[in-house]
Amino acid sequence: MDITKLTVHELKEKLAKKELTVQEITKAYVDKINEKEKDIGAFITTLCDEALEEAKDIQEKIDAGEIKGELAGIPIGIKDNMCTKGIKTTCASKMLENFVSPYDATVVEKLKKQHMIDLGKLNMDEFAMGASTEYSAFHITRNPRNLNTVPGGSSGGSAAAVAANLVPWALGSDTGGSIRQPAAFCGVVGLKPTYGLVSRYGLVAFASSLDQIGPITKDVEDAAILLNVIAGHDERDTTSENREKVDYTKCLKNDVKGLKIGVPREFFGEGINEEVKEKLEAAIEKYKEMGAEVEEFSLDIADYALATYYIIACAEASSNLGRFDGIRYGYRTPEYSNLKELYKKSRSEGFGEEVKRRIILGTYVLSSGYYDAYYKKAQQVRTLVMNEFNKGFEKYDVILTPTSPTVAFDIGSRSNNPLEMYLADICTVSVNIAGLPGISIPVGVDKEGMPIGMQLIGNRFQEETILNAAYTLEQEIKFRENHKPEFKKWDIFGLSQMFQKEEK
Repeated sequence: MDITKLTVHELKEKLAKKELTVQEITKAYVDKINEKEKDIGAFITTLCDEALEEAKDIQEKIDAGEIKGELAGIPIGIKDNMCTKGIKTTCASKMLENFVSPYDATVVEKLKKQHMIDLGKLNMDEFAMGASTEYSAFHITRNPRNLNTVPGGSSGGSAAAVAANLVPWALGSDTGGSIRQPAAFCGVVGLKPTYGLVSRYGLVAFASSLDQIGPITKDVEDAAILLNVIAGHDERDTTSENREKVDYTKCLKNDVKGLKIGVPREFFGEGINEEVKEKLEAAIEKYKEMGAEVEEFSLDIADYALATYYIIACAEASSNLGRFDGIRYGYRTPEYSNLKELYKKSRSEGFGEEVKRRIILGTYVLSSGYYDAYYKKAQQVRTLVMNEFNKGFEKYDVILTPTSPTVAFDIGSRSNNPLEMYLADICTVSVNIAGLPGISIPVGVDKEGMPIGMQLIGNRFQEETILNAAYTLEQEIKFRENHKPEFKKWDIFGLSQMFQKEEK
């Protein structure tokens, strides 16, 4: 038995029955990291030795009855933009290369209360700005399904680590699709919760009105379990909603009879890959067979949502990243003659090209003479996007779209074309603009064996609805059972494609 192929709910069950120990589970993942990480590059910081020590300690306390809890001893990976006390939090940037946080993010505190084991900090696009994990200052991350392709971004390290079985699950952050799109590319599940459901305290901010932390997992049940852990009010986050606690696992009923699903025709038009469209149409037919009511409708926001998102996101990024000035913490240029030069050189040398591009764009749209034309107008359009979704949810329980218009693209194919890279987010950004929950699940593969993701969008705080809809389809199509990956090895010379089948 390959322990690393088990879901968390399967690991949980085996721990409860004493069929596995915490040490056996942790060692299995450490061994897998040692075997595969060099090819994938999912981590920035690994904590293998520390994890093995912690596993021994937790198992002893479980045996002594000092620790109780179903998730005690379960390993996890954390995206490297969430503060971890005593461990580097780099945001994949030279600016924070040696930054060690003095405190834990709220979500990390919650993981620790469950006695989960941190296997390390996962790679990402610098400051979460990117859709491919090629914009990390340290190294790119490769898609485990085909090492010549990107894993998506910005939570590419999180998705790749789960897909490659380096971690059983992971935390990512989603500002415009950064959980859902890499989940789709890597063939795993990614959930972006409603804005305000999960605390952002200790998440290094990219765009504060859009950022949200969420789970990346092997299946929907694991996503519900992890959401149970991280959701909840936090007084340290002023945007955190104070709502009654929900057990999201109880909504997984494997039944969608009478569920009303809206399919916006605008998301299936120009630019959508035919194989992606074909697999989503097959998923829609499955929903109909299971008793859901599916109807096409118009959601006329796609043409405006992407531009609106990039104006708002860049504007907020320019403000949030102003704190990185070479004075208080982070990178400081070694040579400067005055304070102005210190600021200029520290920021020029510390930030990567994509981050600088977005800071410049954000500063421009907030500047005098352009604020009304761009930023104010974008906020007005944001209201229109919200209103359009509200109209949709008056009639439908769930809105179904592609997660991405394409499957994972080749490394280097878009990194020099920012506009083409931005278009990778066209199906996901509107969810962040409206503050809605969205989940991506794999629904098939293309002719090359690359995963195709489907997105389900719910009304605010309707995670239960989209989780059950996703779970029900997942049980029907059985993606993990029917599409076991054939990992393509990376050939640096591009001369051949070598295949390595996973052991059954």
